[in-house]
Amino acid sequence: MSAGSFPTADKPARPRMTFGALAAMKERGEPIAMVTAYDYPSAQIAEAAGVDMVLVGDSAAMTVLGHESTVPVTVDEMLMLTAAVRRGLSTPLLVADLPFGSYEQSDEQAVKTAQRFVKRTGCDAVKIERGGSSVDRARAIVAAGIPVMGHVGLTPQTAASIGGYRAQGRTAEEAVALCESAIALQDAGCFAIVFEAIPTPVTEAIMPQLSIPVIGIGAGPSTDGQVLVFHDLLGIYDGHTARFVKRYAELRGEMIGAVSAYAEEVRTGAYPQPEHGYGMPADESARLRAILDSSAPPQVRTRRPGA
Repeated sequence: MSAGSFPTADKPARPRMTFGALAAMKERGEPIAMVTAYDYPSAQIAEAAGVDMVLVGDSAAMTVLGHESTVPVTVDEMLMLTAAVRRGLSTPLLVADLPFGSYEQSDEQAVKTAQRFVKRTGCDAVKIERGGSSVDRARAIVAAGIPVMGHVGLTPQTAASIGGYRAQGRTAEEAVALCESAIALQDAGCFAIVFEAIPTPVTEAIMPQLSIPVIGIGAGPSTDGQVLVFHDLLGIYDGHTARFVKRYAELRGEMIGAVSAYAEEVRTGAYPQPEHGYGMPADESARLRAILDSSAPPQVRTRRPGA
């Protein structure tokens, strides 16, 4: 049994999610649950919670690495994070964000980067942002045999060029452009698209135009599924959060309280107690003390380097 299956007496192991199963969920009108994860423990939690898809988002640049935007995160950093998530995950589909600067230059660059992610991390698919030239990149990656998730609306990698972190498609013209980008990504072969920070009426108008699953984040309830950032929904991240974020826990305060309690017990001597240590046979303890109390304790033999 893999590390991520977590069956229990009343909760048997779920079958592994597939792209066909995802499409069937859309066909049945069954909502798709997706979260981000950035390491082995968060992947295990997502697995045990029974989500359908996990995204290793470039939002890790902010939530994990402490940057002010998603732009600085590197390919090597995303590879490391995605591989860690893969080790903790077995059932949901695993999607990896291709970071800024790793796919925009050419189809060749995009395919090479996507192949590197699949080979190095075992992810099921990759995600790229925007329409425009990204449609060509998506088509090239799909043609190379790698599933692609698109992303339209607020695209954090290019937030500066679209007016910052704000909702997109507020005018009819902008909404039409979003619709055209989404359809183009679908026609390029994307298996799903993320809609981020798009007004609810715009999403409702575009959804009938699409036959692939649409995952929303701040795009209203009419999408086929929803995604939230792990650290946002658990109340771990203390940076700015968008209005669409719903906190399902406030773990940051609990974590601070727990670490503070630990530090206080260390300082007062309340931790560790005898039950937190390891014992030694009484005769061996007596022999050790006799050796150390002798006038000429034996010298410790050390190994030479390379021996």
